[in-house]
Amino acid sequence: MGRRAFVPGSPSSLPAFSFASRPPPRMEKTFARAALFAVALLAATAGLGLWIGDLHGVTDPAVLRWATVHRLSGMFTALMVLLVNSLAVTYFIGTGRWCREVVETYRLDPALVERSKKLKRSSFPFAVIGMLSMVGIVALGGAADPGGGLAASSQEWVTWHLVGGIGLGLVIAWCFQAQLPAIRGHHDLIDEIMSAVRRERAARGLDTEG
Repeated sequence: MGRRAFVPGSPSSLPAFSFASRPPPRMEKTFARAALFAVALLAATAGLGLWIGDLHGVTDPAVLRWATVHRLSGMFTALMVLLVNSLAVTYFIGTGRWCREVVETYRLDPALVERSKKLKRSSFPFAVIGMLSMVGIVALGGAADPGGGLAASSQEWVTWHLVGGIGLGLVIAWCFQAQLPAIRGHHDLIDEIMSAVRRERAARGLDTEG
């Protein structure tokens, strides 16, 4: 059986309402909670590092064990920070495509797609800055570690790791909160597109509920 031709603008060319009745899930709360957890991990890891202090010349096994915990918590925190920022990037890629496909299918105002792109562009730099800041903290930690590859000069990096870790940690927290308005605004845009879809289907005498 041949495939039915797509005729733009005709009722039969439009998909069932289920095509648009399942918009992307709301990301704002998920992102906020994940970001809060990541910031808490940053604070806990930094607090542990401050409590341990400079490891140069330390031979106490108990302190060295806590130093290992600090390293491992730092690795876990880094992964979490990268994950949260990647979550935002992936969200905008996926929902941006959803917006474009729905707007094209229902022949809605192309400005809706442009608004989606603008929101994505406003969020992306903060995600990148947050991820690079985390890489910077890890690099400074490795440089300050007496057991690392820069053992001969590692003591010179202790202060840099302290100041850089706290400073870049604040940058990461700032980047998280800077992405929230764009995520919130994009879901409001999705709601607006859904309303336009319902109006379009109602005008053509089609079902408006899935």
